[in-house]
Amino acid sequence: MSTLFNRPGCTWFAGCIAVTVMCWTTAASAVDLNMMMSDVDAKSATFSELAERYKKDNPDVNITVNLVGYNVIREQLPVQLEAGTGPDMAFVTQLGGLNPYYVDLTPFVDADAWEAAYGAVLPWYRAGKPDGIYGYHSEMTVTGPYVNLTMFEEAEVELPAAGATWEDWAEATQAVMDATGSYAGMVMDRSGHRFAGPAMSYGAKYFDDEGKFVVDDGFRTFAGMMMEWHESGLMPADIWPAVSGSKYANGNEMFFNQDVPFYMSGSWNTANVQSNVGDKFDWAIVPVPCGPDGCGIMPGGQGLVAFKSGDAEKEEAAARFIDWMAAEAQAGEWAARTYAIPAHSKLQAEGVDYAGAGASEAVANGLTAFTSMAAVAAEQTPQAYRMQGTANNSVFFNATIQYLGTAMNGELTLEEALAKIEEEVAK
Repeated sequence: MSTLFNRPGCTWFAGCIAVTVMCWTTAASAVDLNMMMSDVDAKSATFSELAERYKKDNPDVNITVNLVGYNVIREQLPVQLEAGTGPDMAFVTQLGGLNPYYVDLTPFVDADAWEAAYGAVLPWYRAGKPDGIYGYHSEMTVTGPYVNLTMFEEAEVELPAAGATWEDWAEATQAVMDATGSYAGMVMDRSGHRFAGPAMSYGAKYFDDEGKFVVDDGFRTFAGMMMEWHESGLMPADIWPAVSGSKYANGNEMFFNQDVPFYMSGSWNTANVQSNVGDKFDWAIVPVPCGPDGCGIMPGGQGLVAFKSGDAEKEEAAARFIDWMAAEAQAGEWAARTYAIPAHSKLQAEGVDYAGAGASEAVANGLTAFTSMAAVAAEQTPQAYRMQGTANNSVFFNATIQYLGTAMNGELTLEEALAKIEEEVAK
């Protein structure tokens, strides 16, 4: 209190009133924003640094970062938003699915500049609406595999060449598993999104001629292959069968600990792999395995969005911060430091200096490989891009992991699981 009362130039009483009013005015004019994000891929430190930099030029905006598990964002955030208790901003991967809750950024940004930079991905956030700017696509992602080169060398097994099938990789990783005594040969994140690209390689269309979700023969074929790999032990029981419901689980620790030589994850994980593997073993990102209908991956990524709160001041402050993050300078820095594939068209064309930001040769080469996979899939399995832009794709993705996982742990037969998935997606 003495600090307030002894301000120069004020009498005791006048100073008290003046300072108190000034303090209340400052508090009222400051905008406090809550930001939710997952730190599964170790990006929070970079975000916090950028947010602090923004605050230096915008001292009336306070951003509090709340780190949560990825399952919280997938499962609890939609419930919070429906209840009106959600955060002001978040990084999300259910791009179109949460559209009803997004602040339309259009009144606060240069819409033409946004269309020029992000026009290819803005529709993913619109959920069928003809226009509107609803989020900054902070990174393009591509699903694909990481391989432990050291384990292959120790086992004296050659890496399958580009264009090799999933069966070829199953045979090769089984040989590595047998030679090294590893716990398993292949692991895939417990994710319907991760499953979708390989399923498309075997003919899964995901949509019928009327645009409705469908479980077809291609989907059944790859689901059967996944079942067989889990039954044989080539894929571990710790991920898909062990987790309940539609919960996500990743295979990071198994790959880091050299329990498996092959890990189906994605481009968003490159910084995390480099950080955790270090010099324990040599690794590489390899072209995704193929099937008779192509070499399928799922594009996607995450975006920074603002949520409606009914507080116009907060919504505008969040929108202006997102606009700043999406600008070329910040978007380029974010991509370089987090080893992300940028969605910004100019940055894609000119390239990102990953090595200058500390990326290893494996990471830099891997991101190039991921970009190439995305281009191939755009030609061979275009349903992947359609699926990513569908607002309720999470219904199909969640049903996939829930019921296939249940079949893998013996509670359902494969046919029963597929019938359950069909029931879910038919709704």
